[in-house]
Amino acid sequence: MLTPVISSEELHQLPLFSKFNDKQLSKIQHNLRQINLREGEHLFEQGEAAERFFFVKSGQVKLYRVSLEGSERVIEVVQPGCTFAESVLFLEQCRYQLSAEALTEVELLAFDFATFRKLLDESRETCFQLMADMSRCLHQHLNEIDYLTLQNATFRLVHYLLQQIPAEHADDNAVEIKLNISKSIIASCLSIQPETFSRILRSLRKRELIEVNGKAITLLNVEQIRSFAA
Repeated sequence: MLTPVISSEELHQLPLFSKFNDKQLSKIQHNLRQINLREGEHLFEQGEAAERFFFVKSGQVKLYRVSLEGSERVIEVVQPGCTFAESVLFLEQCRYQLSAEALTEVELLAFDFATFRKLLDESRETCFQLMADMSRCLHQHLNEIDYLTLQNATFRLVHYLLQQIPAEHADDNAVEIKLNISKSIIASCLSIQPETFSRILRSLRKRELIEVNGKAITLLNVEQIRSFAA
């Protein structure tokens, strides 16, 4: 008997699968696929018919849209341990709303929509529990939209830097953080032009709030930076 690429216990830890029982999880495991992508390889394009959603085992996946003018807007960089494209499940026309590209070498698990829908059809309770979880995710995204539209560029960048402080250094007043994605992608996620992003970093450096060394940024006075953001 083949060993599943992900155990029932691991699946159950994911919010999307936390309400399923062992029998249901076994059916999901039976129909999942493992996908490996090279850096720069596309997983799907915006508007493409959707048959699966995905879990990132390792690597990073960029989700983005391209405007009518041809400019790219990064919506999210999906990190290991997270799922994406699951919201398409409930759309009448099941098509991906974004494009997905591997930022690094990526290992994914792909879950079949048909299997997932069948399980929801069989269990009204599981369906309502899942919808509640997805509603909480929707409210979280609405808060993120408020954050992107109501706050200025400096606040958004400073807030992002503060979010990168490792939990074990939460109480430190000086801490180094390492950006694991490019500054241009971070700028796009925060709806900031690259030149504005660089200008804000220079301003923070002049105020002696940060030091920048490539992808490493040292927050010299976390308390003062928090006050600056406020």
